[in-house]
Amino acid sequence: MLGNIVLGQYIPGNSLIHKLDPRVKILLSIVYMMALFFAWNYLSIIVVTLSVLALMFLSKIPVKLYIKSTKVIILFMILSAFLNLFYGEGEPIFKIGFISITQQGIQSSILVVLRIIDLIFISSILMFTTSPNDITFAIESLMKPLEKIKVNVQEIAMMMTIALRFIPTFLEETDKIMSAQKSRGAKFNDKSMIKRIKSLIPILMPLFISAFRRACDLALAMDCRCYDSSKRRTRMKTLKIGRIDIFAIIFLIVLFVGVIICSKMKNIAII
Repeated sequence: MLGNIVLGQYIPGNSLIHKLDPRVKILLSIVYMMALFFAWNYLSIIVVTLSVLALMFLSKIPVKLYIKSTKVIILFMILSAFLNLFYGEGEPIFKIGFISITQQGIQSSILVVLRIIDLIFISSILMFTTSPNDITFAIESLMKPLEKIKVNVQEIAMMMTIALRFIPTFLEETDKIMSAQKSRGAKFNDKSMIKRIKSLIPILMPLFISAFRRACDLALAMDCRCYDSSKRRTRMKTLKIGRIDIFAIIFLIVLFVGVIICSKMKNIAII
């Protein structure tokens, strides 16, 4: 279970993507996600997909880890692809009663699956190559303008740090609880949906108790260290935009403009 969850997992490395400023990587992810929603034909989606594959190669993270990250959402991908088969106009290829599948529906289904896979890979690249602390510092830096309207950016950043830090811990604890319950005869793969839901209760209850206990311990530890979110704190690591980051920003602009131009080509549009 833990190996299939990307959120909160960081793999140290010395690749070009690892060296990018975390603020640029967050912007890179946002622009990629926007580009995916502007990709309305095969050419534009291929451009985005190829650039995502290039970033995966530059990250020097094993491909099997990226494939693992898609396992969590594979059921959602199948469901989305299946539903989109029936949302298309034109001459039906296959028809049973009022249900019909058109060529446009098949193409829409393919496009949706590619979008979801690209979104998973983009988020995986960000999480695999950026530590939770760097993500928090980057978000805090990007949110600094909100301080002018009296928003406590440091407090939000601290909450995000804690959340990202404890996700792998809770997943590991869930695995331990499941193993313990299985050794007591619990069955989690029952065919009956009601029995499956009931079998989650012995997992969720200990997990919630453990989460509250950890939260109390953390709050006490922060109190003992006189933590005050209203006080300004210095950073051991200062974020700086370098030459590689400038090239990445230029690449972002070119990619976004390229996707918009490709999506305007009506002769290869699929939606």
